[in-house]
Amino acid sequence: MAIQKSISPIDGSVYVERTLADSEAIAGTLEEAVKAQQAWKNTSMAHRAEICRKAVSYFMDHAEAIGEELTWQMGRPIRYTANEILKGFKERAEYMIGIAEESLADVEVEEVPGFQCYIKRVPLGTVFVVAPWNYPYLTSVNTVIPAIMAGNAVVLKHAQQTPLCAERYAAAFEYAGLPAGVFQYLHLSHEQVASVIQDSRIDYVAFTGSVAGGKAVQKAIGERFVVAGLELGGKDPAYVRADANLEDAIENLVDGSFFNSGQSCCGVERIYVHESVYEPFVRGFAELTSTYRLGNPLESTTTLGPMVRTSAADFVRQQIADALSKGAQALFDSETFPADQEGTPYMGPQILVDVDHSMAIMKEETFGPVVGIMSVKDDEQAIALMNDSEYGLTASIWTSDLEAALTIGARVDTGTWFMNRCDYLDPALAWTGVKNSGRGCTLSSLGYESLTRPKSYHLKKNVQ
Repeated sequence: MAIQKSISPIDGSVYVERTLADSEAIAGTLEEAVKAQQAWKNTSMAHRAEICRKAVSYFMDHAEAIGEELTWQMGRPIRYTANEILKGFKERAEYMIGIAEESLADVEVEEVPGFQCYIKRVPLGTVFVVAPWNYPYLTSVNTVIPAIMAGNAVVLKHAQQTPLCAERYAAAFEYAGLPAGVFQYLHLSHEQVASVIQDSRIDYVAFTGSVAGGKAVQKAIGERFVVAGLELGGKDPAYVRADANLEDAIENLVDGSFFNSGQSCCGVERIYVHESVYEPFVRGFAELTSTYRLGNPLESTTTLGPMVRTSAADFVRQQIADALSKGAQALFDSETFPADQEGTPYMGPQILVDVDHSMAIMKEETFGPVVGIMSVKDDEQAIALMNDSEYGLTASIWTSDLEAALTIGARVDTGTWFMNRCDYLDPALAWTGVKNSGRGCTLSSLGYESLTRPKSYHLKKNVQ
């Protein structure tokens, strides 16, 4: 039997061990999902909502314990982890439950005498959700709850780093009284994930992860006529105009750059600042960043924990070294954050200036606590640099001019365009990316479209 071990970044200990599902268990899970979905799709919307709301209440009741589990599994400071449940998870789940009936209602068409015609939105069948470790509940809830509300069955595969998240979902749905088989989880290897995707009993794949992972999902689908929703990488830019409120921009962009040790697909990784406000912006940005406390995430005073693993921190350090070798300047030295130690996942935040797009730090996804800040002369240069990326998940502008924000936003290739905000998902808006940031969307009423298919009814009445 193959064993999966989850190594805690806190101290390098084995926090969770799980046995990977074998072929018999996988087949049984998929077969049960298919059978359970046949009955579940015929339940009322009110009944689905009642069960899903009760499942959400389970998460609220256990938020503190879930938060501590998260800290051990992926290293985010304990002062923040429960909020993934109490705020973001709750907001998204409740919103998607609340709009389900309207979003899934029949589409009426122009009435023709003697006919009844309409379009139903019917569930796809079994939805396979492959979720990441960095925001394990916030990413998975985008699909799990609406998929079940739409009448589908769900099989969840969580990252090796966060297997307890999948088990928490199972406990929540059992508590809520969801019929057996409608929600299930599997602990799988990468090879097993591919085999599940290739199985004819899977009708849709929702994947959140790297570009390489997205390509592997697409390859696994092969010649099957199913679709995968892919939320992949990001290299999200921010542009601070001359008319920006600098205090507000600094406060939000520091948080957007370094929260969760920068391990966020929509975290801010590069900042372009108008030359007239560049120096005060950088000075304020560095002052605020220096107040972070790197250390043991189980301590309530810690504001920055370890990265998920040492190899991830090493990758970020390599990007920094590459930038320094090409002329960039680092604003913090090794004494600024004493807990920052080479050869460990503990890495303090870093700010690089004198950067340009010849450096990987400004072009390639970093996924760590470092940001490059670059001076620009005008809007045109900022737009060109923001678009000079293979990614397009989110981008933000910091300005007091709404019309300028709209004009510039229309020219930036991105899934979400923020003004005076960053690193946030409003569940009423479609969460989507362009270019190598993926395809498809979750959240909002549009998020239900990928979890259903249209079925047209063309009924001729009163035939003698």
